[in-house]
Amino acid sequence: MSAFVQAAELRSFKLAGQQFGLSSSAIGKTIARLEDQLGVRLFHRSTRAIRLTPEGEMFLDRCRHVLSELEAAEAELAHTTALPRGRLRVGVPFTSDLLTPKFSAFMELYPEVELDLDFNDRLVDVIEDGFDAVIRSGEVSDSRLMHVKLGDFTSRMVAAPSYLDRAGVPETPADLMGHRLLHHRFYETGKLGDWGPAIPESMTLPVTLASTSFVTLIEFAEAGHGIASLPYFAVADALRSGRLREVLPSAERRTRAMRLLWPRSKFPVPKVAAFVKFMTESMRSALDEDRD
Repeated sequence: MSAFVQAAELRSFKLAGQQFGLSSSAIGKTIARLEDQLGVRLFHRSTRAIRLTPEGEMFLDRCRHVLSELEAAEAELAHTTALPRGRLRVGVPFTSDLLTPKFSAFMELYPEVELDLDFNDRLVDVIEDGFDAVIRSGEVSDSRLMHVKLGDFTSRMVAAPSYLDRAGVPETPADLMGHRLLHHRFYETGKLGDWGPAIPESMTLPVTLASTSFVTLIEFAEAGHGIASLPYFAVADALRSGRLREVLPSAERRTRAMRLLWPRSKFPVPKVAAFVKFMTESMRSALDEDRD
């Protein structure tokens, strides 16, 4: 079952085999035996790639639940003495100069934890998608989850100096109507993110580019393609280095909360408990600094 989950997530028998110290053929034979036992085909196979069948997709969800429950059961037996170790799958909305150093410091502190970072801007289901923890903004309504507020952050309107030299610097929010604007689009709803309370609801901003990825928006902004509204901690280094400049710095900003979520459990898995404690202590002061 573990071999199947690894192969499904990595989309490769070869990469799955590397996780277990086995050959790709050994993983393939293991999964073939599993398919014979179940009486269904779990993967479509070709010479170049593998992909899950509909039955495989359904079985993957079940396997994640089973393996998660098994791990939780083991944790309940040994939670009082166990050291943080094993694979820790964390969902992260996007990489940044704020988050990456924190993960690096955590790895130094807990070398026996295998940190598996999933950088994805979509809104994931923590439990159904098999995450140990997820960092996200906004409120939490899922009763299956525990959560802690890491801090607050704001967004800034930014653009490359080359763009502002070419197109001019907006003096008022209304001036944005004459500029090339780079928008964040929410993966789940398809809606564009708002640019803060300084922009009246009646104003429909022009759209030069829309992307579900903040990383893409940062790259396009730095390349001089227009103005973007982005979380400050994601562009702080670019602002300090001069790769980006803040636009309308006196405009009113909306404050958002960043939270860490993890599955509710009577006996938290040691690796999850260690990660929650570390991130809570290290992120709060960093986010407070970024709001200054």
